[in-house]
Amino acid sequence: MIQFLTKTQAGCRRGFLCHLLHRITTLTILTAVVLFSQLIYTQSVKAKSSKKPNIVLIMADDMGYEALSSNGSLDYQTPYLDNMAKQGFRFTHCYSQPICTPTRVKLMTGLSNVRNYYQFGKLARDQKTFGHLFQAAGYKTCIAGKWQLGSEADAPQHFGFQQALLWQHTRKGNSVDGFDSRYPNPRLEENGKKLEFNMGEYSSDLFSDYVNNFMEENKDTPFFVYYPMALTHCPFSPTPDSDDWDPKSRGSKSYKGKAQYFKDMVAYVDKTIAKIDNKLEALGIRDNTLLIFIGDNGTDTPIVTNTTYGKVVGAKGQMIDGGNHVPCIVSWPGVIKQGKVTSDIIDFSDMLPTICEAAGIALPSDIPFDGVSFLPQLQGKKGNPRDSIFMWYSRNGGEQSARQFARNQEYKLYATGQFYHVPSDLLEKSPLKDADLDKETLAIKSMLQNKLDEFAKVKHLSFTTAKGPKPKVKKNANKKNAEKKAA
Repeated sequence: MIQFLTKTQAGCRRGFLCHLLHRITTLTILTAVVLFSQLIYTQSVKAKSSKKPNIVLIMADDMGYEALSSNGSLDYQTPYLDNMAKQGFRFTHCYSQPICTPTRVKLMTGLSNVRNYYQFGKLARDQKTFGHLFQAAGYKTCIAGKWQLGSEADAPQHFGFQQALLWQHTRKGNSVDGFDSRYPNPRLEENGKKLEFNMGEYSSDLFSDYVNNFMEENKDTPFFVYYPMALTHCPFSPTPDSDDWDPKSRGSKSYKGKAQYFKDMVAYVDKTIAKIDNKLEALGIRDNTLLIFIGDNGTDTPIVTNTTYGKVVGAKGQMIDGGNHVPCIVSWPGVIKQGKVTSDIIDFSDMLPTICEAAGIALPSDIPFDGVSFLPQLQGKKGNPRDSIFMWYSRNGGEQSARQFARNQEYKLYATGQFYHVPSDLLEKSPLKDADLDKETLAIKSMLQNKLDEFAKVKHLSFTTAKGPKPKVKKNANKKNAEKKAA
């Protein structure tokens, strides 16, 4: 009996140990599985967070600040852009140059026009653009839309874009018989190869399809897309969504077209933004893509827009607010604080340093960039917001014809001394006199003068070997000068 009990107890003891060992083994395996899963998840998150972001920069043509309903327009509806602003970041004080080429040069190089702008329709071949910087950093690069920066066949690739579908590249904007070729059945070029469309195609559809295909082909690789749109530049003409759209049209024969179509063109811009944004979502890369929408200068004449703050007359080409106050909406889900509206002032030289910082690309130390990155503000930080911006503008690059100003959100000071309170004098009819200014306003004027003085030290075309147009010399001017010196 005692022997039996001893055997029984020994058996129980062995069973208990076996059971305990089984439970310990099971727990160990489960713990290992959990830890392994956590490790895989952590590595996945790290890989996802460390992946370089894609950058998509879209710029509408001749579409001023007031054209967006989120910016107060009562005449046009831009529901997708408005929603993008609600989900992202909207600037109320973004400023371009007064016309297209000067803006594009400033945007692509991060430099004030005084340093490197020398001729309308040209970008000096010695300039380094954001295309170069992104390509050197391992990004796939693409440009689609309006070029107008040099007619050399290799121009887009020379400036850093591996893929390009462009209007106004090696050919002029009109067909041989005078039709504008930018909208219906357009004349485009892909990587320098001439393309003719005559089956009812619309250029904006071709450009956005090209962008979407490029993004799909490179969805697993960081990419940079720059889309300078043809819309909403004149001629103001029907879009495929207009009631009187004609797929057989060869384009407008009048330069301006009909202003009544501007509304349809704005709506098509909004539709195109939605198309590209939805493609990013479908590709599963939206959260890792920084998308910026801007306009290249103010709205053209004769467009007059009713807004919540009064009528805004198109002022493209002018130095007044309506000529260079443009929309800027930034979207980057998961990174940018939603629904943020800022009064921080920015200009187009700020775009290059901002997108480069977002991509982790260091700026070359041998280039005197004028821009300031606003990425910290997008991330909800204070950052280093500007107190003012500077503009140097000469349509054809001549130093003698250039006009200059410095401004903040409210006040503008020209190099010639005129000082304006912009919100109450949008057309700049009533320059302010020092005698009527309080101490605070005088301090602002002094700050703006310091900005002008800072750029007065910059020699015209100091950062390019390109030569600007020769100054026009009036007849007998040399003789008169000699006479003056003799006197």
